[in-house]
Amino acid sequence: MTALAQWHLSLGARLAADHIPLDYGDQAAELAAAKSGAILLDRSHEGRILLRGRDCLALPNRMSTQDLVSLSVGQGAPTIFTNANARILFRALCLRTDAGLLLISEAGGGAALAAYLRRSIFFGDQVTIEDQSAETAQFALHGRAADRVAAALSAGATALGSYGNIQTDSEFGALTLARRKSICGDHWLTICPAESAAALHGRLLQLGEAQRLRPAGSLTYNSLRIRSGRPAGLELSADYLPLEVGLWDEVSFNKGCYTGQEIIARMESRARLAKTLVRVALSAYVPAPATVFANGSLAGKLTSSAQAANGEIYALAVLKVAFAAPGTALEVGENQVPARVIDYAGAQPAFITEAATGAA
Repeated sequence: MTALAQWHLSLGARLAADHIPLDYGDQAAELAAAKSGAILLDRSHEGRILLRGRDCLALPNRMSTQDLVSLSVGQGAPTIFTNANARILFRALCLRTDAGLLLISEAGGGAALAAYLRRSIFFGDQVTIEDQSAETAQFALHGRAADRVAAALSAGATALGSYGNIQTDSEFGALTLARRKSICGDHWLTICPAESAAALHGRLLQLGEAQRLRPAGSLTYNSLRIRSGRPAGLELSADYLPLEVGLWDEVSFNKGCYTGQEIIARMESRARLAKTLVRVALSAYVPAPATVFANGSLAGKLTSSAQAANGEIYALAVLKVAFAAPGTALEVGENQVPARVIDYAGAQPAFITEAATGAA
């Protein structure tokens, strides 16, 4: 067992098989801290893959939805790797650093993404791919006070814009800090050498004492990300296209060719979607996946659900657009549990949201 896992246990954590904390014994307190102060999570199961060389931007740029070649050092952007049919293969946060392009994968997806990138290198490409997941650790800060904790760690952090990143030397070794898309308040990632991870986690807790920072586990994270409408897991699969799961802001419609571009561009130019991601209010907890009906007609699929420690139920579903308008009554699962659409989730195009409000 690693020193970091032992440190989590000393704080009262329950660990998953990959040694990522599930919780620290009080999920209700973790959820409350996220809303009123800040929480610190171990997200080391998100892969960290460094691309170096002349073509470190060109390689993922021709394979994914975002314009990456225009990134300057200190900038970042999320992108989606799709197949020829524009179905989702991987999602990654790309950070342009002095060393190259650092890709942060979804949880558990680092090795597969690194292998996919290696298979896609053409003759003449000048790029190397280093999976740094084992030799580094990664933490996340969430909450209304997360900015103040990040500033205590590095004075230049809070000047960063969306997906901005900085590298700094510290007593814990070389650190990377980056601002990410909000799930609950401000959102930061911190990457450090694996051998200093336990010490850095402890220091972050000390720095955040005045901000009521507390450690939290992946169960709390899952509740928060579903509540916020952030797609993951089943939503980020080959069952869906990026535009169907609220990821319009992670697609460039002005860049050059990439795998799956023709289909994605056609959907945007025709202003038409077959299905889209929504937040759903369930009258009783239903585990995902589950079939969703509307007035007896097949409407789509429940793709994420969680019952938080405070009893609140959060859920996401991918529904046919005809059944996705806020307020639509639904029946979910074998027991036809009553539910309703709360709102659209993630980043949606204007033609969807305007139609729902009657503005189109």
